[in-house]
Amino acid sequence: MNALQDKMILPSGVILSNRIAKSAMSENLSNKYHEPTPTLINAYKVWSKGGAGLLITGNIMIDSNAIGEPRNVVVEDRQNLNLLKEWAQSVDGTNTQLWAQINHPGRQAMELINSNLKAPSAIPLKSGGRKNATKKVPEVLTEKEILDIIEAFANTSIILKEAGFSGVQIHGAHGYLVSQFLSPYTNIREDKWGGSLENRARFVVEVYRKIRAYVGDDFPIGIKLNSTDFQKGGFSEEESMEVVKILSKEGIDLIEISGGTYEAPAMMGKRKESTLKREAYFIDYIEKVRKITTTPLMLTGGFRTTSVMKDAVASNQLDIIGIARPFAVYPNIANEILNESRLDFVTTIKKSGVKAIDGMMNIIWYESQIKHLGQGKKPNPNLSPWTVFFNYLWLIVQHKLKSKKSIPSKG
Repeated sequence: MNALQDKMILPSGVILSNRIAKSAMSENLSNKYHEPTPTLINAYKVWSKGGAGLLITGNIMIDSNAIGEPRNVVVEDRQNLNLLKEWAQSVDGTNTQLWAQINHPGRQAMELINSNLKAPSAIPLKSGGRKNATKKVPEVLTEKEILDIIEAFANTSIILKEAGFSGVQIHGAHGYLVSQFLSPYTNIREDKWGGSLENRARFVVEVYRKIRAYVGDDFPIGIKLNSTDFQKGGFSEEESMEVVKILSKEGIDLIEISGGTYEAPAMMGKRKESTLKREAYFIDYIEKVRKITTTPLMLTGGFRTTSVMKDAVASNQLDIIGIARPFAVYPNIANEILNESRLDFVTTIKKSGVKAIDGMMNIIWYESQIKHLGQGKKPNPNLSPWTVFFNYLWLIVQHKLKSKKSIPSKG
C-alpha cells in the first residue's frame, strides 16, 4: 500500500485527497500593479493536473506598502476579485485544494522594493540588499499598527475565501513579520507583544483568531513555522515546540515545518549527515513535535525520492509531504509519486561561478521555471543563470520606476 494515497481529515472537517502538497514558492508573477497574471494562473492550472492533494501559493502580501518582492501579488481589497476568482478556479474539476499563503515582510525586504520598513523592534538585517545605513533600521511598530496588521491578515483571508480559495496559510517562518515577532533576536519589545514567549507568540495567536473569526470554523487555516531560526539568540527549537502546542490548542488545521531566515537560510542549505539518508531537512525536529500534538503536520525541504516519502507518512512521522522546487521542474510530480512511475526528483541548477548570484538562484531560477510553465512551455533544466539574473534585475528596476511614478503615499 502507498500511504501517500490516503486521505487526510483536517480539524476543520475538510478532507485532503492525498498526502502530497506543493509548498509555497516565490513566484514573482504578478503584473506591475501586483495583480495575478494569466501566466501565474496558468501555472496553477498545470499543477492542478499534477495530482497533489494541496497546492499552496507563494507569498500574497496583505499590504501594498509592505511588499517583499517586486512582483508579489497583493490582496488588500476586492478590486481584483474577478482575477482572484479565476486563480481559485484553476483547480476546478480536480481533487486538489488551493490555499493562499498570506504574508507581511516586516523588516525583510530589499531597499529598492520597500524604502521604509516596519518591524517589532529596530533590529536591522545583517544582509538583504539594503546599502543605505539609515534604511537598514526598521521603524518600530506602534500598538495601533500591530492591530491594523492583524486586521489586514483577516481582511485578506476573507477576500480570498470569497474568491474561492480552499484555505489560507499564515507565513510564520523564514524571517518574515510573524517570525520576527516570535524571535527574541528580532523582538526586544517590553510591552505585551515582546519579552516572554507567551508575549512574542501573542501576535501570531491574534492573527489566527482574527482570521478564524472572519472565515468561520469550516475554512482551513494553516501556518508555516520555523523549527528554529538557526541564529544566535533567535527562535529556538524548544520555543518552536511550545508555539506548536499553543496553535494546536487554538485549533489550527495544518502546521508546516521549515526553518531558518534569509540571514541564516537553513531551508536552502546543507543538511546534517544524520538526516541525509532520510532526505528532509527538519525530520529530527518533526519527530519530536509528533509526540506533542495531534494537529496534522507537514514537512517541507529535501524530499527527493518516492520511497522515503512513503516511509515518512507510513511510519506516522508526519502527515503531509511538502514539496517545493521539484514542482517547478516536474509539474506532474504528485501523479508520478502516487503511481510510482518515477522514483526520484533531483533538481540541478546551472552555476554562474559568482557566489552571490548562485545563492540567488535557489529562488529566482525556480521562479523562471514557473514562468515557463505558465507560458505553456516545458521546464528548461539548462536555463542560463545569467539570463535569470538579468531578468530579475530588470523586474526590480521596473518596480522602482513604477513606484516613483504612480504609487501615492497612504500616509
